[in-house]
Amino acid sequence: MSAGAKVSPRPPWRLAHDRSGVAAVEFALLAPVLILLYFGAVELTQGFLTQERTAHTASAIGDLVSQSSTLTTADITDIFAVGQTTMYPYPTPSLGMRLSAVNEDAQGVVTVGWSEATGGMTALTKGGSYSDPNLGSVLAPSQSVIVAESQNTYHSVFGAVIPQPITFHEKYYLKPRISTQVTCSDC
Repeated sequence: MSAGAKVSPRPPWRLAHDRSGVAAVEFALLAPVLILLYFGAVELTQGFLTQERTAHTASAIGDLVSQSSTLTTADITDIFAVGQTTMYPYPTPSLGMRLSAVNEDAQGVVTVGWSEATGGMTALTKGGSYSDPNLGSVLAPSQSVIVAESQNTYHSVFGAVIPQPITFHEKYYLKPRISTQVTCSDC
């Protein structure tokens, strides 16, 4: 073709068979959906892992208490520090923990022996009554049980799939291992 020659346009019927650019159009249509699916999967996974760590925290702090016969508030502060470490690498500003010893006397009256809390959770009243429908299968007359609780709020990183914060609350019941009950000398 010479430099001055005109290029004739393609006939319209040939455009119907032209496939150049189809991949770009398909990508443009599918990319937003795939990106949303990817970030949604990341968000849901982070939420599930936060819930799992919250449960593991309650289990770990309860297990540490159940291995003792007598504790002090300094010991419980150290146990709460272990709970904070258990949540790593997830954020802990909203992490609350509570440890309580619940006792049932020979008449079946359930009371709080001692209770300590941190991170926005409040301690139960010492000597106050304690009621939980799940406790009946764990506690028997003249026995004691440790109630370990953790609470954490998950805030989504992206906010697209999970727009509102979700609060996870976990509770574990553990029987004392080396004595009939775990006491706290200065709680």
